Amino acid sequence: MSGIQARLNAISAVINYKPAHAPLNFHDTKPTEIFGSNVFSEKVMKDRLPKDVYKSLKKTIELGEKLDATIADVVANTMKDWAIEKGATHFTHVFFPLTGMTAEKHDAFLVPDGKGGAIAEFSGKLLIQGEPDASSFPSGGLRSTFEARGYTAWDVTSPAYILENPNGTFLCIPTAFVSWSGEALDKKTPLLRSNQALNKQAKRVLKLFGVETKLPVTSYAGPEQEYFLIDRNFVFSRPDLLIAGRSLFGAKPPKGQEFEDQYFGVVPRRVLSFMMEVERELFKLGVPVKTRHNEVAPSQFEIAPIYEAGNIATDHNQMVMTTLRSVAKRYGMVCLLHEKPFAGINGSGKHLNYSLGNADLGSLFDPGDTPHENAMFLVFCAAAIRGLHKYGAVLRATVATASNDHRLGANEAPPAIMSMYLGEQLSDVFEQIKKGKVNGCKTKGLMHIGVDTLPPLPMDPGDRNRTSPFAFTGNRFEFRAVGSSQSIAGPQVAINTIMSESLDFIATELEKATKGDDKKLNAAVQTLLQKIIKEHGAIVFNGDGYSDAWHKEAAKRGLPNLKTTPDALPVLTTKECIELFTKYGVLSEAELRSREEIYLEQYCKTLKTEANLVVRMATTIIFPAAMRYQSELAAACCNLKTIGHDYKMSALETVTAKLRGMQSAVAKLEKLLEHEADGTHAEAKFLCDKVLPGMTEVRSFADALENVVADDLWALPSYQEMLFIR
Repeated sequence: MSGIQARLNAISAVINYKPAHAPLNFHDTKPTEIFGSNVFSEKVMKDRLPKDVYKSLKKTIELGEKLDATIADVVANTMKDWAIEKGATHFTHVFFPLTGMTAEKHDAFLVPDGKGGAIAEFSGKLLIQGEPDASSFPSGGLRSTFEARGYTAWDVTSPAYILENPNGTFLCIPTAFVSWSGEALDKKTPLLRSNQALNKQAKRVLKLFGVETKLPVTSYAGPEQEYFLIDRNFVFSRPDLLIAGRSLFGAKPPKGQEFEDQYFGVVPRRVLSFMMEVERELFKLGVPVKTRHNEVAPSQFEIAPIYEAGNIATDHNQMVMTTLRSVAKRYGMVCLLHEKPFAGINGSGKHLNYSLGNADLGSLFDPGDTPHENAMFLVFCAAAIRGLHKYGAVLRATVATASNDHRLGANEAPPAIMSMYLGEQLSDVFEQIKKGKVNGCKTKGLMHIGVDTLPPLPMDPGDRNRTSPFAFTGNRFEFRAVGSSQSIAGPQVAINTIMSESLDFIATELEKATKGDDKKLNAAVQTLLQKIIKEHGAIVFNGDGYSDAWHKEAAKRGLPNLKTTPDALPVLTTKECIELFTKYGVLSEAELRSREEIYLEQYCKTLKTEANLVVRMATTIIFPAAMRYQSELAAACCNLKTIGHDYKMSALETVTAKLRGMQSAVAKLEKLLEHEADGTHAEAKFLCDKVLPGMTEVRSFADALENVVADDLWALPSYQEMLFIR
């Protein structure tokens, strides 16, 4: 089949799409009945476990007490029985290695009984610890290549669950993943460590204010997940989308998103069916997804959950990404989680809504109605201001990837400069603190719309800022720089650790100033807040983060602007960063160095893959199509009597010039790919500074050819077709 025929067949298949399965009956059970039905939840544990075992397990889950290993056999046996009742034949320890993906190894419950039969077996030892082969996972030098041993450790705070497959089910046990010598090889272990550090320092501050809580103070997260849906037929005709997850070629369509008619538009019927099935599957897993809507770009959408404890939210977001991808196939689509699948079209991010607190305290970032009088809130908010100013580069490094580099700084994402938006109300309060006297603050009001049938609306004391990387949004901060495909664990680890350091500093200063005398607390808080805002207020910026003026202003303020991944990742191994993470036991120096190496290596592999794709697609798909059109034009130009001879001559000259330009650019790119760098960072810099521009040059000629070559010769589905034919 010719390339153009494949493209035409893809278009026809999309237009004539019919679901592969009958519509699901969503009326058979209520959402409230299926929610958490496949989760080994607290309710299931309470109903099935002996009272003493349940109470012991609950203390570990809720209070963070050490796990009593003696109860493991009872829990494992109960979990196994529950899973088998659900049809499970296998179990797996689910973990999140440094690839950013979800990993699992399945083992059967059934073991031979020695009499020709089999019995179902699952011990406490198997529950608590697994041993997957760690040799094929990236370690960044934490172990030798020939050393294969790695351990998974049961995370009791994240509930086990059942995953369904058309041919059966299996039990999933969330775990941490560490090396034989105990170093973290995953995303979960540092997150759990950082929550411990955060709890310790936050409680020191709370104690100064006379606030006690038995529950741990932990991070909370609510990630808004953006994604694209493209028909599978188009993806199969696009090697770049299939392999790299983004289009390496593609001329700008006549219409993109400039009409601003996509955002919150009516969800296409096929997509809505997909969304409803995704939500149903996630409800079974206890994932509290709440929001769905069209995003800004054509064929772009969003799903968002209700706020949860950070560790659970991280696991759930991995489930969301896996479910989006798997369910999309059932509807003849591919879910693209790449940060920038289409040049010139808005990319996809993951807005991480972050706060800290617990069920007793609520959010410690909640200002209340009179934030200027809420000293405890102001202290925690000041800790965030100080932390982001001191360690903004560290937070930037946690979202540094080849794909996210295409998005950060574009007009749908915050810039690579880390700054904080506080809004009018809080900015005014801290400005008054800076001057030494607080008189009041802007309060909420009512908005009267001028239509009698519409009610007055409560009006917040300040607007939102979509251009800020770290924006205060009422009772939490929204970190907007996370990439769509990324785990939210890394940014949380950084924010938790940064907050731990700032809260440690604040608690120490206040303890020195008060010396146990509560009457001195108010004056000590005022003095400390004034000091913090004077020294670290440069991080606060409420204006347009997209503007050139801000980049100049940020430089004057001394805020780092780490535009690319090779610029950002070395921050992880600076003295300041190593001291920060080692002081609070979150990541060792070796673990930090391993992460820098792994992420730089992933960056290099990504760019090399894309560059090789550019060369191959240009050579085998685009060049032949343009050559055929050149031949047709040349043949037509040979006949001087044909109508439009001058036009054809002009077109021939244009095509010939673009072909020569593309040939030259491809040759230069191939030469660049032969370069051998001394070390991973040097290689990443070379790929960023030389190879990436080389790929862009090839694309510029190819996209220009797409706009002039006869459509019946062009084999690649166009942006127009992929984004608008649904």
